[in-house]
Amino acid sequence: MKCPACQYNGTKVIDSRPVDDNKAIRRRRECESCSFRFTTFEKVEEMPLIVIKKDGSREEFSREKVLRGLIRACEKRPVALSVLEDLVFNIEQDLRRIGNAEVKTEDVGEMVMDRLSKIDEVSYVRFASVYRQFKDINVFIDELRELIEKQSKEHENEK
Repeated sequence: MKCPACQYNGTKVIDSRPVDDNKAIRRRRECESCSFRFTTFEKVEEMPLIVIKKDGSREEFSREKVLRGLIRACEKRPVALSVLEDLVFNIEQDLRRIGNAEVKTEDVGEMVMDRLSKIDEVSYVRFASVYRQFKDINVFIDELRELIEKQSKEHENEK
């Protein structure tokens, strides 16, 4: 690695440690010529995950965009930010595990709603109302009925 101070093409690693929950490695380096010390980070290069939007346009998956939507849905609810961050991280991991470079926005939205319904029902309804663009109160009521039915089935399966 080239030294940022003198441009010499030789450095040695002084210290390495994992960061970002073992998703990256932080290395302290020292130039073999001028003894300048600097830090580098090493992480796995992931293929971009492309989301196909409803209008057919494509954009790179944004963990931050999904998280912002969840934060809005969970406003004034007892849901910790760390829970939402884990939810988004797990969704991204599952999408990458599937192995498709492109995924439909509908699939991402359904994954979010499925998991959010298990975390906080009110937040789920808020997210669904925006995501599904409820046109009138009847669509909203139908969604609530489905949620109630799903919850009662889950409670029966726990018994």
